[in-house]
Amino acid sequence: MRKVITHLSFYVLLAIIIGILLGIYFPTTAIQLEPLAKYFINLIKIFTYPIIFLTVSLGIASMGDLKKVGRIGIKSLVYFEVVSTLSLAIGVLMALWIQPGNISKSGLPMQNPVKYTHAPHFNLWAVVKQNTNLQILLLAILLGFVLNFLKKREKYIHQLGKLTHLVFIALKYVMYLAPIGALGGMAFAIGKYGLKTLIPLAKLMGTMYLTMAFFIVIILGLILKYYQLSIFKLIKNIKEELLIVFATSSSEPAMPSLMNKLEKMGCSKSVVGLVVPTGYSFNLDGTSIYLSMAVIFIAQLYNVPLNTTEIVTLILILMLTSKGAAGVTGSGFIVLASTLATLQKIPIEGLAFLLGVDKFMSEGRAITNIIGNSVATLVISKSEGEAIHLD
Repeated sequence: MRKVITHLSFYVLLAIIIGILLGIYFPTTAIQLEPLAKYFINLIKIFTYPIIFLTVSLGIASMGDLKKVGRIGIKSLVYFEVVSTLSLAIGVLMALWIQPGNISKSGLPMQNPVKYTHAPHFNLWAVVKQNTNLQILLLAILLGFVLNFLKKREKYIHQLGKLTHLVFIALKYVMYLAPIGALGGMAFAIGKYGLKTLIPLAKLMGTMYLTMAFFIVIILGLILKYYQLSIFKLIKNIKEELLIVFATSSSEPAMPSLMNKLEKMGCSKSVVGLVVPTGYSFNLDGTSIYLSMAVIFIAQLYNVPLNTTEIVTLILILMLTSKGAAGVTGSGFIVLASTLATLQKIPIEGLAFLLGVDKFMSEGRAITNIIGNSVATLVISKSEGEAIHLD
């Protein structure tokens, strides 16, 4: 019992429960707690950038084998594309089978989707310009390459190692504030949107969460099993990060501590540094499931039939658009709007029905994303012959 109450995850979970209760019974007060979550997320972001920079540059410099860097990068991109496409297909198939949009539109919560439907088109260059994590990653890779050619390489590696150690120590103490951030995030979500908004779209939410659970346990579970690893042991190892993600509806606050955890599991700094930051932009399994399911949901809501060719086209379009808006605020709805506009068959106005409950589905997306990136890192590490241990 003493071990439980001294663990950070216990207090994060307690904060989530208190936040839910505040949101239900004292919504006005709960809404005012939003800054607690925002400040915590912004504080963690301060650590995210130096950790990505230090981990990647140190990993590449320590590796001393630039061919290995290229090999890890290619493996990662291939894995991301295959698994992301699979998640898109699973989202479509589950939506076609369960038919969450086979309900009446009357009484459904609606919000104005105009700001998303008029969003600009995003290309690869826009992704780099608007995604700070990718910019830091590119700079770190460049520094890592440069250090490999310096005569005093070992000295610089030693200094970078000491600095990285200090940053992670500071992060450890900052993470003690996680329950406060969790309280603010959950209280605000429940207080502002209310549990009653979930009822009309409960079928959609249930289908999405069921699909994501299936993807995590079966698909990602089988991938790990191939490498003689357990998905349940992985989830146990990163339970603190998952609770923080659930409470804040964002996977970013968990990135620094996740990278630290993965290194403790046996993944090298070079693999963690390359795979995790890149995966946060291009390996969004939860977001892929949500996007494909949302398009099918809107089609069903408006009784728009889709043939096999159109469904395959939908998946191909999402493969491109989901990458094109990576790291951009409101990217989910921007991707949906551009996808619907490309198909020219499903009404874009259908986004209005999703806006009301999107906040309550973002937790599932974020959790699936972070588990997916953890699995990707373990897979790449195992393929490089690294010894992984999940206690």
